[in-house]
Amino acid sequence: MSTFAVTYFYSADPAQLAEVRPLHREWLSGHFSTGSLLASGPKVDTPGALLIWSAESVEELAAVLDNDPFDIAGFIGERVIEEWNPIFGPWSS
Repeated sequence: MSTFAVTYFYSADPAQLAEVRPLHREWLSGHFSTGSLLASGPKVDTPGALLIWSAESVEELAAVLDNDPFDIAGFIGERVIEEWNPIFGPWSS
């Protein structure tokens, strides 16, 4: 398994995000409980989020992320998936 850092850049306004957020968080919670989502949360000063995932490949992860209710609603203007090599911390090898 590899570790990936995913950055979301939202294209929706806060009211639209708030409307779908409960479904989005329920979806995230399911992945967190299986261990594939390691951490996630919104950015503080920019409209977006950072998510840390464990997956076999970027293609596999992209397919999973396509089912995020925020993505289905069209609220993610840009999604960046980068493989990450944590050296220190709870996800280091």
